[in-house]
Amino acid sequence: MSMSAAPALSRATAPAPSDHDNAAVVTVETDPRGWTEYVSNRAGATGYHDWPWRTVFKAAFGYDSIYFAARRHGAVVGVLPTVLLDSWLFGRALVSLPFVNYGGVLADDVAAERALLEAAVAAATTRRCKHVELRHVARHFDHLPCKQHKVTMMLALRQAPALWDGLDRKVRNQVRKGQKSGLTYRAGGLELLDEFYAVFARNMRDLGTPVYSPEFFAEILRAFPQRARLHVVSLGETPAAAGLTFQTRSTLEIPWASSVRDFNPLCANPLLYWSVLEGAAAEGCTTFDFGRSTPNEGTYRFKAQWGAEAVPLSWEYSLPPGAELPNASPTNPKFALAVSIWKKLPLSVANRIGPTIVRAIP
Repeated sequence: MSMSAAPALSRATAPAPSDHDNAAVVTVETDPRGWTEYVSNRAGATGYHDWPWRTVFKAAFGYDSIYFAARRHGAVVGVLPTVLLDSWLFGRALVSLPFVNYGGVLADDVAAERALLEAAVAAATTRRCKHVELRHVARHFDHLPCKQHKVTMMLALRQAPALWDGLDRKVRNQVRKGQKSGLTYRAGGLELLDEFYAVFARNMRDLGTPVYSPEFFAEILRAFPQRARLHVVSLGETPAAAGLTFQTRSTLEIPWASSVRDFNPLCANPLLYWSVLEGAAAEGCTTFDFGRSTPNEGTYRFKAQWGAEAVPLSWEYSLPPGAELPNASPTNPKFALAVSIWKKLPLSVANRIGPTIVRAIP
């Protein structure tokens, strides 16, 4: 990559606040104390705004984080976690946040939001980044280009038996079949990592997608021992479906889940999801987040049949003038040949080289 100065990224165009009391000073945070207190008490915070994720990104991928905090009269009034992604495929970018579903600005007001965006753009320009990517749910900056190509699927949880009664008849039949197929369900932590990863890596290879290293999931479990859990459905000693859940307040999310196609006739995947849903409701969770999907594709339809409702996601970008929005999706036609080849790789080869490739794909 050329070391010449990168084109300046677009900046906020809204007028600066005229009232000096509204001004926010942005600092780069290296201490979790003020950050954690703010995120813990701020409505709208996602689990990915939590401080320990910076440890996960560093340990699993080797990437440095830049965590910005906006302060007014010394008090934190906004935060923006970012990761400095140095991708040999797509170039350098400042992303909030890569590899996960959410991130972006969390702030008390527009002035704090603007200050955080300006700080991120300045840091990205200094570091010769091609863009800043902010993974929001709702839009924060109407003047920035935005992709709304993904949705997250949300289900309001009810206690049993209302939760069961609210399921589609087809889903109930699939769960019953899974329960009668000799399958077993377990939930736990690091002791289930090998079984989870065997399912996850096989499914990613079958989809033509490079797989994360097992260390990524191990780091999540270590960073959040009370909030992250693994779930495995097995036939005898063979894992058939598995997922990782992450709890934030009363919401349980399943950002990573997979099943082995060989076990589809036994309904291993429906049994996995029902077991996780039933457990979440019993523990007092009120919302289940199925994770992000592309509208009308297979995973979207699977999640919709459980009664989940689509919530559009807004990924906003600060780009150099005239630059196109980045497209790292495996559905990009540019990657069609690579996806086709990847599906044919021996699993051992895909597992060995996949983590090196996927760290370059946010």
